[in-house]
Formats: sequence, structure tokens, C-alpha cells
Amino acid sequence: MPLPPDVKLMNALSVLLCLVFLAMLLTLLVSWLMRQSLFSLNGIVVHGDVAHNNTVTLRANVAPRLAGNFFTVDLAQTQKTFESVPWVRQAVVQRQFPNQLKVRLQEHQAIAYWGPDGHIRLINNFGEIFEANPGDVESEGLPQLNGPDGQAARVLGVYQTLAPLFEQREDKLQGLELTMQGSWRAYLDTGAVIELGHGSAGEIEARVQRFVSTLTQVAARFGRDVESADLRYGNGYALRLKGVTTVIPGDKEDKKAKR
Repeated sequence: MPLPPDVKLMNALSVLLCLVFLAMLLTLLVSWLMRQSLFSLNGIVVHGDVAHNNTVTLRANVAPRLAGNFFTVDLAQTQKTFESVPWVRQAVVQRQFPNQLKVRLQEHQAIAYWGPDGHIRLINNFGEIFEANPGDVESEGLPQLNGPDGQAARVLGVYQTLAPLFEQREDKLQGLELTMQGSWRAYLDTGAVIELGHGSAGEIEARVQRFVSTLTQVAARFGRDVESADLRYGNGYALRLKGVTTVIPGDKEDKKAKR
């Protein structure tokens, strides 16, 4: 005989109540387990780049700022905490059962200084600006770059294009600046200042290539180093050599040798 509808309903309700009870019981059990000291965070394993931050100092700086245990710790917030440490560019954080965190770090690789005097920051090999103590920089003779906000990667790219060109004359491109007006200016280790003018990276490269390929011949006539140059001419450049002047009596301004 088929069961009456009211009996079927009672059986269904009984099963549903049992399932709810089991779910509540399971939730309480999981909650109790998660609060056990076994799962309290008691270790951070650090891998990757630790040239500027050793494991001990990282743990000391980050551990007090962590909240929760193995199950409840916020991994996204923990990642941000690690990335707030000087020199840390990127952190990947994972849980390591039963009570540890595993962190893999990538540090910034400083390849240039950025900004005006008095507010020096650093640029990494991705063209990103980061804050760190310049005194911790291991490489000597990093170039000084400068430009408007948001232009660090662009300035770095142009620098990396121009530096090998100047090295053809054994000159070192010590600094490169993009002015607020969009004009480029280069600084050599000899103290020479080179006005590069406006234009795309390709146009600037062509001007510098023309300049370095003819400069040796021009400077050899006088046996002097370059004091400054202006490459903002369509078919040549203006050049001033150290100790070389062409002065007309009564004229207080030096005339620049032009090619």
C-alpha cells in the first residue's frame, strides 16, 4: 500500500531535519578544529630573493601584522604586507599545512635613480619606480633619470637606446631628462650637457647617432672635450668645446662652433 501523503511529508521533514542537524554539527566541529592551537601560525618559510631582506628580519616585520590562523589568515592582505617591505616587488603567499605560510619573494633590481635632487627614488628593470634607501644600492654609477609622472618606463627605454651610442666614443650617458615641455636632455660623465630636442625615440636616436659619428672629427680639430651641444637643428648641431672660444673684440658672448 502506498504511504499516505501526510506520512510522506513527515518522512521528508525528518530527513531534512537530520541533514540540517548533521550540517550544524559538522560546522561546529570544523569551527572547533580551526580554533585549535595546532593550526596557529608558527612559521613563515621564505624563498626567492632575499638580498636586501633576510628571512629573520622579514619574519620580524611581517609576523606581528598577521591575523588569524592557518585557515583564517587573509592571504591577499598577507601578500600586501610582504610587498610593503622595502625592496620587495612581488610576493606569492601560500598555506603550508598545518601551521605555516610559504612565501616566494621577488626583489626590485635597481638600474637607475629617478627624480630631482632631494627626492631620489629608484627604477627597477621593469621601469617601475619604488621607494628604498639609496644607500642600499649595491651597483655603483647608476644613471640619474628624470621626467614627468608616469614616464619612468619611457625615459628608461630611451636611455637604454642612447647609452650604447655614446659608448661608441667611450662616453658614459650619466643622466637623461624628459622636461615637462617634452624635450629631451642628456648628461655625460664628462659634465657635457646635450640638448636632444623633441621627437620620438627613433628621431632622438637618429640625432644622437649623427652626433657621435661626426663629433670625433670635429673635436679633433681643437683637441678639446665637449662642454655642451644642441642637436635641435634639422641638418646639424651646435657645439661648444671646453676652452675654445671665438670672440669678436667687444663681444661678450662666445660664438658656438656649428656643424
